Amino acid sequence: MHQKNIKNITLGITGASGIPIAFTLLKQLLLRECVVHLIITTAGMVTIKEESDIALSASPKGIKDILTLKLDLLSLGESAMNNLHVYTNSDWYAPIASGSSVDDAMVVCPCSMASLAKIANGISDDLLARAADVILKERKNLILVPRETPFSAIQLENMLKLAKLGVAIIPPVPAFYTHPKILQDVIDFIVSRILDQLGVSNDLIKRW
Repeated sequence: MHQKNIKNITLGITGASGIPIAFTLLKQLLLRECVVHLIITTAGMVTIKEESDIALSASPKGIKDILTLKLDLLSLGESAMNNLHVYTNSDWYAPIASGSSVDDAMVVCPCSMASLAKIANGISDDLLARAADVILKERKNLILVPRETPFSAIQLENMLKLAKLGVAIIPPVPAFYTHPKILQDVIDFIVSRILDQLGVSNDLIKRW
């Protein structure tokens, strides 16, 4: 099912565990004709290598080429490829660093506690944190998928601060009432909840 209105989504991938969720989310957004502005932190690249055995280039073109090959993005169609834009985390000229950005929403998935702390305290010292700061100040939709356990009081306070600003906090917590059979079923459940918060129609899970 494709949505009627194309959405512009910033997707940030940090060094927390949960790369399969991020990759499934990326493919689902592109499949549904969203324009995706992708940022991967240095720590995110390390985690991608650990969890998926994909070694990424340092250049945006290299990252896009490798992900296209490894995630079989070509199977999603030419429009999907045109809708994927990749930036380095130090690219201050990226459009998503500006308040005039046309992006509708931003998802940080997975979101490390370091990135969460920077976003919660307005420390915009890289593109990911700046893009999140822009989304907040423009009162647009920000979604964080924090992957840590257990949470410390500091981390919970940071999440509470952001939740009070309207940020959706979606820890990747599985549900078993859907009777998942394989790991991808669990991932699809989490991605479906993220897409719901974005207002992107999906049929990844059976609805009540």
